[in-house]
Amino acid sequence: MTNNNGNQTVPMVTANASTSRTTPTLVPVGKPEKFSWINFKRWKQKIFFCLTTLSLQKFIKEDVPILPDETPENERFLVTESWKHSDFLCKNYILSGLEDDLYNVYSNMETSKQLWIALERKYKTEDAGLKKFVAAKFLDYKIVDSKIFIEGLVINEAFQVASMIEKLPPLWKNL
Repeated sequence: MTNNNGNQTVPMVTANASTSRTTPTLVPVGKPEKFSWINFKRWKQKIFFCLTTLSLQKFIKEDVPILPDETPENERFLVTESWKHSDFLCKNYILSGLEDDLYNVYSNMETSKQLWIALERKYKTEDAGLKKFVAAKFLDYKIVDSKIFIEGLVINEAFQVASMIEKLPPLWKNL
């Protein structure tokens, strides 16, 4: 659902003190930008927050529930179908946060959990590699009279560590 401003909304039921009925209200939920090969950690946190606001975050960690054999067949069916429906919503919410090329690669995943794990395996390590590449490029920077040098540059701790690792002799890097 979207409201008049074009923002995504989620129905929320609130109790009205003057009557016994409940009236639905809409709570805006902003959707993060699409993931396009960089800043996976930030994208992942934003998607996880959105999944949490939609009460879908558990599906990236859980498998289909297995009920005891003594559970009536109709109850087993309802629980399984309900889980599959919510997992479908979760999986497609994650997929809708991917650029088209990535969507095509990951749309064949069967569950949200499989999708989430595949994305983490692929892009968590590539994000770290990209940071190392940026640190190496920064350390290769040379001050030349014809270029402007900006003073007061603040460098975070992770960048400092990556910079030191980049300066280690080749034998140390393979450990």
